[in-house]
Amino acid sequence: MRSILSIAILLLLLSPAAVFGQDDDIKVINLTKNDSLMLKPYTIDPLAPGRAAFYSAVVPGLGQIYNKKYWKLPLVYGGMGVSLYYYSFNNGKYHEYRNAYKNRLAGKPVTGELAPLSNDILIRGQKFHQRNRDLSMLITVGIYILNIVDANVDAHLKQFNVNENLTFKPTLEQNPLDMQYNAGFSINYQF
Repeated sequence: MRSILSIAILLLLLSPAAVFGQDDDIKVINLTKNDSLMLKPYTIDPLAPGRAAFYSAVVPGLGQIYNKKYWKLPLVYGGMGVSLYYYSFNNGKYHEYRNAYKNRLAGKPVTGELAPLSNDILIRGQKFHQRNRDLSMLITVGIYILNIVDANVDAHLKQFNVNENLTFKPTLEQNPLDMQYNAGFSINYQF
């Protein structure tokens, strides 16, 4: 019985416990910090997303400039430039194979690097380059549309109200009963 009591007291002394000290001399200092978001009036321009989309439709990348997202400009022009380059390259090769095939059917001699190729290979070369040409144009149109959508969405998100009245953040709190840390999310809305 004595050993059980001494083990219980030893475990009680060695176990983590919450210790609260009291000090009557502590003075509470109320510090308030002015929030820069609260000092500025919050205005929404409902025409900004439409204006950004219109600018991007007229000149690709102009909507990104309007939204002040300058880093997206090389992506827009790089993507469109590469796909237009491949469109031009494949269009030239398509016409080269097509003209060689037409000349062979008309009985004219085919000169250059396409001379030793058979008619079947010339037809397959036409189809290959025509398919890649059309795919390059489809990619160019896709990047153009993505440019317009990106400018519109970015202008919408630019107006999104991000202040401390509405917060969703992870929290880590200590449970006062067992002193274990609990992780979770907290959603706060202040009026």
